[in-house]
Amino acid sequence: MDTTTRPQWPRDERPRERLLAHGAESLSDTELLAIFLRTGTAGMPVMAMARHLLEEFGSLRGLMTASHNSFCRVRGLGTAKYAQVQAAMEMARRVMDEPVRHGDPLTSPEDTRRYLGARLGTQPHEVFAGLFLDNRHRVIRYQEMFRGTIDGAAVYPREVVRQALDYNAAAVIFAHNHPSGIAEPSQADISLTRRLKDALGLVDIRVLDHMVVGHGEIISLAERGLM
Repeated sequence: MDTTTRPQWPRDERPRERLLAHGAESLSDTELLAIFLRTGTAGMPVMAMARHLLEEFGSLRGLMTASHNSFCRVRGLGTAKYAQVQAAMEMARRVMDEPVRHGDPLTSPEDTRRYLGARLGTQPHEVFAGLFLDNRHRVIRYQEMFRGTIDGAAVYPREVVRQALDYNAAAVIFAHNHPSGIAEPSQADISLTRRLKDALGLVDIRVLDHMVVGHGEIISLAERGLM
């Protein structure tokens, strides 16, 4: 009879064991963060530290998008951990960018939503961007054109037209994020979209959509009939 017993993993190692057995999607935010942190601090095991950080920043998103100063003010964190977070987020963005960099078309609204959500969903301030497309709807360039405060970004139609002509675009999809997390388009968003559509129409460039990115939700003005 085999009397070999399974080794008793330390409590702080169990999230890693569960990830390997069941996949990363089976883990809670706390468990994922504990694996990322790897170690706790004196008097605070890594799982307790992960819970403390999620409470401190309000959510995993709040932690991952925190400024350098606010991140490093928390005991147990510092510049090295902040650099790790930024590197991890940039790697995720680049994975999402690969089809675009290879010139693949965005074949559905869901493809576009996933891409724009990855690019804009974690921005702490408002960013207005354009996906410039050729006549087969392959992405020529993703360009963040205007940045603002949490209250909004000033967008200049003349500059948008110039960028589209520089890229020899046949069509464009606009997107911007609402740092409040609420994706519902404002009347100003609708008015701006129509102004941009009119301006680009003068040079035969189509505006296919304008997507508003919130926290976990992306609203298409085209789908709403607001173009």
